[in-house]
Amino acid sequence: MNTRTFPSLPKLGRGTAVLLLAGLVSLNACKAHTTPEPEPEAAQPATAAAENKPSVEQKQPSRPEPKMIPAPADVAAPPANAQKSPTGLASLVVKPGTGTTHPTATDRVKVHYSGWTKDGKMFDSSVARGEPTSFGLNQVIKGWTEGVQLMVEGETRRFWIPGDLAYGDTPSRPGAPVGQLTFDVELIQIIAAPAAPADVAAPGAGSKKTASGLAYKELTPGTGVAPAPTSRVTVHYTGWTKDGKMFDSSIVRERPATFGVQGVIKGWTEGLQLMKEGAKYRFWIPADLAYGETPARPGAPAGQLTFDVELIKVN
Repeated sequence: MNTRTFPSLPKLGRGTAVLLLAGLVSLNACKAHTTPEPEPEAAQPATAAAENKPSVEQKQPSRPEPKMIPAPADVAAPPANAQKSPTGLASLVVKPGTGTTHPTATDRVKVHYSGWTKDGKMFDSSVARGEPTSFGLNQVIKGWTEGVQLMVEGETRRFWIPGDLAYGDTPSRPGAPVGQLTFDVELIQIIAAPAAPADVAAPGAGSKKTASGLAYKELTPGTGVAPAPTSRVTVHYTGWTKDGKMFDSSIVRERPATFGVQGVIKGWTEGLQLMKEGAKYRFWIPADLAYGETPARPGAPAGQLTFDVELIKVN
């Protein structure tokens, strides 16, 4: 089994204290409903780190205490007029939206939110931090994945999320809030996931095939240099399974990926070297050049994979 991967998801900036977006996995297909981890800081040599350490005479700047957002009066239980789904999720529109479309589970959204435990204790709030949060809807706790899809842009909705759609009544994750969680969520923006191409299931007209079985089609010609096997490249990409299900997209994350040409699945290593900077290609990658028909890697997509790839830069 080839253990190399196509670019794994970069971690989101933290922004949250506990929130519901736990560490992201390397594939959207894994749907880890858990909080974004901080970007790793650049490693420092031990000597440099020691030199930067303040002496006892120096005072560390104090961080301001986060502003507490008062819990709503109905934080403990949904009122009689709340909507309830078969899963147990309850919600109530606090402010109607102005949008007309709802996000899907593969879309990315920008929101403001505050969260409280059942007893009214606030455990996280982008409002208190003064900065909205963005995330993929299939990267958060189940109650958010389901609930935010009920909303339209501009809407504020209150959710009562039972423990089994959040972190559970006895969370295994240290510091995670327990039991039912109540959130006020404002949906600011929907960043729609790219739609699957019409020819996602099989190579379309104008495609070519290499001796390995890799099929490709040039969508936009490039004008720059082509990468070598030892190059690092920066790309934007979206990947779908043969039935058109999107499992990963740097476009949805609004952040291109950078990686070594030899550090990815075989179909990517071969395909990228066919491209030039500025080009956009569609690849139909057979299972033996991807993760196989029955991947050993948990959560990896099976069978033929189809990608749209834009080669932004050869490093």
